[in-house]
Amino acid sequence: MGLAAYKRTIRESETPRQIERRILSRVTHDLTETGQGFDATDDKTQRLSILAGGLRDALSENQRFWAALRFDLAEPGNAMPDALKASLISIALWVDRQTAAVMAGEGRLAGLVEINGNIAAGLAGQAASPLRGV
Repeated sequence: MGLAAYKRTIRESETPRQIERRILSRVTHDLTETGQGFDATDDKTQRLSILAGGLRDALSENQRFWAALRFDLAEPGNAMPDALKASLISIALWVDRQTAAVMAGEGRLAGLVEINGNIAAGLAGQAASPLRGV
């Protein structure tokens, strides 16, 4: 079996929850890798350089994930409890605001990484982990 066929088989056998966890984990990894040093400096020029070095793309992908999740949560057929849907939509809106701040060279990246990590851990049935430095 070729690599493409193997990947397709994996995707077809994953639950939606597993797919969400896998995507969110990958996006979080990308944020961490491309955002190294962002929170450590207040120099806007350095921050913009880090953004141009790949962080902007990772932030955009993270924002697309959260927008898709927000859309799914708002669908009438979504069976998730209303309180949980409301909490996740609230988090998604915070992610939008925080992403805009980081893309402007302001704010902190660590909060986005922490939120993603906690949600991914919850999707995997694990406890949230403490904040790690970015």
